[in-house]
Amino acid sequence: MVSAHSDTAQPDTAHSDAVLSGGDAPSGGGRPIAAKILVAGGFGVGKTTMVGSISEIRPLRTEELLTDRGAGVDDTTGVAGKTSTTVAMDFGRITMQDDLVLYLFGTPGQERFWFMWDELALGAIGAVVLADVRRLADCFAAVDYFEDRGTPFMVAVNCFEGAERKDPRDVRIALDLEEHVPLLLCDVRSRESARDVLVTMIEHVLTTTTAAKAASS
Repeated sequence: MVSAHSDTAQPDTAHSDAVLSGGDAPSGGGRPIAAKILVAGGFGVGKTTMVGSISEIRPLRTEELLTDRGAGVDDTTGVAGKTSTTVAMDFGRITMQDDLVLYLFGTPGQERFWFMWDELALGAIGAVVLADVRRLADCFAAVDYFEDRGTPFMVAVNCFEGAERKDPRDVRIALDLEEHVPLLLCDVRSRESARDVLVTMIEHVLTTTTAAKAASS
C-alpha cells in the first residue's frame, strides 16, 4: 500500500474535464489541448524506458547510480542488473494528433520516494501502471493509489525478454482488476507499442469521463 499519500487527496476532475472537452484550447483552435499522463509502477519495471521510447523531445531524467547505501532499503529482486534509479521523475512529450499533446511524467518506483506521488499526480487525467509478470506484487501500490484517488488508470504488462508469457485474464485476476480497467501486453522499448498503450489510456479516460457525466446528469 502507498502509505505516504494523503487519504483526503481527490482527483483533479475539473482539470480533466477541461482538458478533455477542449477547455484549455482557444476557440480558434490555435494551440493543441495538453494533457498530463502518469507512468507508474514498481522499481525497474520500465517507466524510464517507456517515456524515453515514446517522447518526441529529449526526455528529462533524474536518475542516480545505485550504491551500497541502498542495500537493505531498495528491493532489487529480479532486477539485479539495474545500476541506476529514478529519484524524482521522468518527463517526456508526445503529440498524438494535431490537437492533442500528452505530457508524460514517470514516477519513482521505490517506496522511499512515494511521498512525491501526490505532487506528480496533480492535474493528471489518467495513469499507466506498468507491471512485470515476474514481480506482479510490485505494482499493487500504484493500482491501490489510483483506485483510492479515483484516477482513471490502465495496466500495461511489460514483456521482458525471457519472462514467461501470461494470459492477460490470469494477470487481471492476480491483480484483482475490475473489468472496465484496460490491460495490455506491451514492449516499452518499442515506440509503436508504447503509443498503443497511450491510445488505450486516452480512450479509457474519455469513456470514464463520459460515463461520469452521464451518471451525474
